[in-house]
Amino acid sequence: MRIAEVSERYDLSVDTLRYYERVGLIPPVNRSDSGIRDYNELDIRWVEFIKCMRSAGLPIEVLSEYIQLVQAGDDTIEERKEILIEQREHLIERMNEMQKTLDKLNFKIDIYENALMQKEQALTELAG
Repeated sequence: MRIAEVSERYDLSVDTLRYYERVGLIPPVNRSDSGIRDYNELDIRWVEFIKCMRSAGLPIEVLSEYIQLVQAGDDTIEERKEILIEQREHLIERMNEMQKTLDKLNFKIDIYENALMQKEQALTELAG
């Protein structure tokens, strides 16, 4: 699959895909004889993983460390697991903060909806 197809499929810019490859977040992608990137299934899985982890808020530095550990082999399994556990805790904290924000927004929206309903009732009573 060419880079433009991967870009469109995963809603990542071509520049972002090139950057991920340049900094080692995805392994070097095979190229055709003319130098055009040709993503295989393994490359696609790496793109999916990196996109998912970035969406979860993992910093590039953490992902880079994780990828280096993956490439170092099975002796790093415990370290990789610890990175993922730590990042899960960060994500849970962010989700809790987002829930608090959502609760505040819902509270404020309810206030406005109640105020509008009271004004409509007052207008109905005046008209009646």
